[in-house]
Amino acid sequence: MEHGPGKKPDWLKIRLTSGAAFAATRQLLNRHSLHTVCRSAMCPNLQECWSRGTATFLLLGNVCTRSCRFCAVGKATNPPSPDALEPENIALAVQAMRLKHAVLTSVTRDDLHDGGAGHWVESIRAIRSLTPSVTIECLIPDFQGNGHAMDLVMAEAPEVLNHNIETVPSLYSKVRPQANYSKSLQLLERAKQKHGLNTKSGLMVGMGETAEEVARSLSDLTLHGCDMVTIGQYLQPSSSHLPVERYITPDEFEHYQRVAEAAGFRHVQSGPFVRSSYHAEALTNKAETVC
Repeated sequence: MEHGPGKKPDWLKIRLTSGAAFAATRQLLNRHSLHTVCRSAMCPNLQECWSRGTATFLLLGNVCTRSCRFCAVGKATNPPSPDALEPENIALAVQAMRLKHAVLTSVTRDDLHDGGAGHWVESIRAIRSLTPSVTIECLIPDFQGNGHAMDLVMAEAPEVLNHNIETVPSLYSKVRPQANYSKSLQLLERAKQKHGLNTKSGLMVGMGETAEEVARSLSDLTLHGCDMVTIGQYLQPSSSHLPVERYITPDEFEHYQRVAEAAGFRHVQSGPFVRSSYHAEALTNKAETVC
């Protein structure tokens, strides 16, 4: 049964709760003037993750130079310059939150000569200097296909190198017109073949793709060395964003789980509220047991 983009089905209704841990996480992030993808991208799991004392840090500010139609992050052609104190403040937050696994992502900064890769490196090193035992997951942009910029980040050997393809090739012009499906696959292959990293990617469904297209993209990912994948429901952030074509049922997410496992992924998360960094520490732990 298909559900239109009007009324959300019962499985997409979240009961919001908050407590001391949620408040403490919010206060800590505000104190260090840090951005999170949880808040900037209007993630549906914000309450759960912050209540568990976890968050995904957003590097390079909270304004993106690209106009992807699915994303709630603010957009501009000339965002403010990166905050030189951001790497240190993120490291202090990771230490204060006593994180065992830190997830970093960033806006895409096509206005910077290296796409912000140097800032990424500073952030990774700052975290490790204060908390050497923490594992780090980097959900990176495509750096416009700049291999040198990719290598700068990949050479820091994060425990997980994540880059989302987001959707199937036929929807790229509509969903993420400034990105390139093949280049995203090549980025993941570079991380695996050149740097030997644990690799991860993610897709959103419900934007008009077919089940066959999802299966082909999952196969493409494994053929390019991707170890882990997340599959979740696309939710329209506002009326100005890409509308939801339909809501994928829990049974269909279970089907995608089986398809992904059959394609050869080491670990799969598939469900309505699954996002790239959702329970990321669990995927990392499983990756480490195999390597």
